[in-house]
Amino acid sequence: MRVIAGALRGRRLRAPRGRDTRPTPDRVREALFAALEPLEGLRVLDLYAGSGALGIEALSRGAAHLVLVERSHAALSAVRDNLAELGIGAQAIVLGTALERSLAAISELGPYDLVLADPPYADVASERVTPLLDRLLADRAVLRPSGLVVIEHAARDRPPELRAVRLVRTRTYGDTALSWYAPGAEEASPRA
Repeated sequence: MRVIAGALRGRRLRAPRGRDTRPTPDRVREALFAALEPLEGLRVLDLYAGSGALGIEALSRGAAHLVLVERSHAALSAVRDNLAELGIGAQAIVLGTALERSLAAISELGPYDLVLADPPYADVASERVTPLLDRLLADRAVLRPSGLVVIEHAARDRPPELRAVRLVRTRTYGDTALSWYAPGAEEASPRA
């Protein structure tokens, strides 16, 4: 796995060993960041960070600051190694705990322009992450009024139904889908 574009383009990223972490495919990362650019100066929150590839890609493309949340010890080791090897540790804060235990720290470190979430697909399908994400995003200190939230999930599953933000669109890339949300509670229908 490598950084796709930006200042760190082509640099290798370490992935955690085992099958507990599912890296976002390069094609999906490329599509995501092509749609998000420009990222200069943005504050990014990477939830369920895994190897940190999404957040690191954002930093490579000009984001100013990154907060990563990950609870797996193997993934935390990979994240910390990647940040150190790429020399970008000063731009990032790693919260090594479960999301539900990180809510206060995330809020204190905010607000964010971009929230990226790549939870386990089974947790999205069973809606286990929905209450946590709603609780987090309902905190006005977390997401700027002009901010975006992007959640990765299995293409076969419906996007999470969040109350704190509105669904703007969903794009599918093979077995993976990205659902985009913006502040505001009014309903919006997804665009394919």
